[in-house]
Amino acid sequence: MNFKQLLAEDDAVSPVIGVILMVAITVILAAVIGTFVLGLGDQVGDTAPQASFSFDYQDASGSNDNLTVTHDSGTAIDSENINLTASTNFDFITSGTPDGTEMNSSKSFSDMGVSGDVTAGTSVQVGNNTFDSATFRIVWTSESGSNSATLQKWSGPDA
Repeated sequence: MNFKQLLAEDDAVSPVIGVILMVAITVILAAVIGTFVLGLGDQVGDTAPQASFSFDYQDASGSNDNLTVTHDSGTAIDSENINLTASTNFDFITSGTPDGTEMNSSKSFSDMGVSGDVTAGTSVQVGNNTFDSATFRIVWTSESGSNSATLQKWSGPDA
């Protein structure tokens, strides 16, 4: 074998392989730049938690219906970031009776006496109104306030 001839050859890569490599590099660069421009990499921090809530409705036949909202399973959520909102006013109940504060259509779990995280088994009870045609929602809001999501919804029997 002649090593001088092997080292002296100056044939380049064929033009077809060169074009294929240039197209591949262009596609990869376009994908990386597109990801940054569209902001697909920024969505990690403020995603809604996965949690399940149940609603136990007790009709008081006229007024002062009761609704107990219980976190059944899923992610623990800071009580300040989760609200109970309704299409009617309600008062939260402590020790079996309304606490006597003003009626609201939205209240955070922390304002209803839940401290720390809302975890499986945590519940709040609201009443002091008729809920037959009301709709209640559990709404999560991120700490920055930029994102929110409805985690669960309940509608009364006449809603």
